[in-house]
Amino acid sequence: MASRLNRREFLGVAGAAAVTASRAALSGEAPAAQRPPNFIILFADDQGYADVGCFGAPKIKTPNLDRMAVEGRKFTSFYVSAPVCTPSRSTLMTGCYAQRVSLPNVLFPNSQVGISGKEVTIAELLKARGYATACVGKWHLGHLPQFLPTRHGFDSYLGIPYSNDMWLAADMAIAKDAKLGPGLSLDDLKKGNRKRNDSPLLRNEEVIEYPVDQTTLTERYTEEAIRFITASKDKPFLLYLPHTMPHYPLHVSERFKGKSATGLYGDVIECLDWSTGQILDTLRKLGIDQQTCVIYTSDNGPAAGSAVPLRGRKGSTWEGGMREPCILRWPGHIPAGTTCDELAATMDLLPTFAKLAGTQAPTDRVIDGRDIWPLMAGVEGARTPHEAYFYYRGYSLEAVRSGNWKLHFPRREGRKGDQQVGPALYDLAADIGEANNVAGAHADVVKRLEALAAQMREDIGDGKKAGKNRRPPGTVG
Repeated sequence: MASRLNRREFLGVAGAAAVTASRAALSGEAPAAQRPPNFIILFADDQGYADVGCFGAPKIKTPNLDRMAVEGRKFTSFYVSAPVCTPSRSTLMTGCYAQRVSLPNVLFPNSQVGISGKEVTIAELLKARGYATACVGKWHLGHLPQFLPTRHGFDSYLGIPYSNDMWLAADMAIAKDAKLGPGLSLDDLKKGNRKRNDSPLLRNEEVIEYPVDQTTLTERYTEEAIRFITASKDKPFLLYLPHTMPHYPLHVSERFKGKSATGLYGDVIECLDWSTGQILDTLRKLGIDQQTCVIYTSDNGPAAGSAVPLRGRKGSTWEGGMREPCILRWPGHIPAGTTCDELAATMDLLPTFAKLAGTQAPTDRVIDGRDIWPLMAGVEGARTPHEAYFYYRGYSLEAVRSGNWKLHFPRREGRKGDQQVGPALYDLAADIGEANNVAGAHADVVKRLEALAAQMREDIGDGKKAGKNRRPPGTVG
C-alpha cells in the first residue's frame, strides 16, 4: 500500500506518527494541543468485515480506505454492541451497551420510543466544550422530534431518520417548500405513507424531500459534510456521518453504477470509498489534516457483503455480526501503517474523544466504554481495557469474550429454531471462524466466562429479567 503514497509524504506521516507514538508510550497521556482535535465518525450501514480492500476484499476497490489505513491504524478486533441498526447506534452515541439504555431492537416509523433525553451523547459532551456538531445521514434512534439529532447535541441534521427500506411516518413536520413526488400534497404527507422503501429526507426536524432520491444520497451526504467541515474549520468540530448505504435497497448514482467487479453492492461500496476520499482531501486542502481524528467503521455485519473469515453476518452474535472493519487516522498522533488486534469497540469512542477534547464521560451513571487512546496511539504494551465483552441480541445475552476466549450460551437458531447452539467455547486467536468447539477441554475457562456473564446479568439483565443498572428509553409525553 505504501507505493500509493508519494515516498516523501509517506515517510513524513510515518515519522511524525512514530515520534508522537513514542512520546505517548512514555507518558500514556493524550497529546497536548493548542485547541481540541476535530472528530469525524464515518459509519457505514451493513458493511462486512471483508468489504474493504485492506481487510481482504478481493475484488471491491477501496483505494481511499486503503490509503487511510496506510496513513493510520487498522483495528482488527473492533466491535459494535449489536448485530442490527438501532442498538448499535445507541451505543456509539451514549458509550453504553444498548440494553443499558433500553434500545435493544430496531425502531420503526410507528415506534413511540427513542433515545432518552436523560442520556448524555458524545455530541452533547463535545458541544459543551465549544465544538460545532453536525449529523449527516441515517439516525435511527427515534424519528419523533424529541428523539432527533438536534435535540441530542447536534447543531444541524440532514438525513433519513431510519432505515431506507422503511416508510413515511404520520404527523412528521413537513417543510412548506418540501420537494414532493408526483401527485403528492402536503396534506397527503401528514397522513403518512406505508409504501416500503420510500423514505423521507429531513433537514433538522422537517421533511424536505419525499420520497428521497436514494441514488444520490451518498453524494449529497458528502457535499453536506464538506460544507460543514469548511464552515467549521476555524474551531473544533464533530462530524457524525452515518451513511445510509449499503443497507438494502441498494442505490448508487449513474457515475458509479456498473464500475465495480462485484455488481451493485460493489458499486455502492466504491461510492462510499469515494466519499471518504473527498472528505480526507478536504481536510488536506483546508490545512486541518493533523488536527482531525477520523474513524471509519460499520454498524453491524453484512446483509449482502462478506465477513470472511468470520462466521455469521448481520443479525447474529457470531463474529461476523458484530466485529467490524475499523480504520483510525490522525496524522502525527496515530502511528501510520500499523495494526491493533486488541479488543476495542464503538462504546469506547465517547470516553476517548471526551478525554482528547479535555473533558470526561459522565460520572453520575454507568458508562461501559473505556479510554482506548493508548491503543490508538500505539503505546507499547497497551492492552484492551475490557476484561470482558458481551454479545447481546435484543435483551438476550448470547455470548461473552474475555481475552481470546469466546463462550456462546445455549440457544436455538435458524428460521425454525431447529439449530442448537452452545454451550460452545472458541479460541479466537486460533479459530477466528468459530468452527472448533473446545468447551470440553477447557472447563476452567467456561466457568470463568460464565461467572463474568452472571455479573452482567445482574448489572444489565438477560431476557425478560432486567438488571439493576438498566435505564429507561425516551418515551412520548
